[in-house]
Amino acid sequence: MTLPRLSPAGWTIAVFGLAALLLGAVGLISPGTLLASMGFAPDGAAARAADDYTLVFVRTSAMASFNMGVYYLLAAAKDWTAFFAFTVAFRLVTFSVFTALVLTDTAPAGFFAVAAWEGAGALATFLALRVPRREQ
Repeated sequence: MTLPRLSPAGWTIAVFGLAALLLGAVGLISPGTLLASMGFAPDGAAARAADDYTLVFVRTSAMASFNMGVYYLLAAAKDWTAFFAFTVAFRLVTFSVFTALVLTDTAPAGFFAVAAWEGAGALATFLALRVPRREQ
């Protein structure tokens, strides 16, 4: 099996896309597993209340993540650098919002891993976009 020929920035986008696709699949199949992985502990109740739509919300968010993963993988395959640059700004916004949720005790500390992933990914893509420009 040969790996696709991607630019350095393309690889950062492909890795993120694959992670989004896989985590989206996990959330669709087992939303409780996804919640636990982010540090959201169950409240101890044996069953959810009839008006508790947490698992529905997780599944719909997981579907969005799955779709986003596909978009990122397609953009990486086409080496769509304008898209790569666009993602940097919005992943930094995501990093900021998710960090603020943790710092304001709105989300558990484990949720900071999501923020760190977004921030590190944005930085990696930003730096990878700069590499070819310096070599030219």
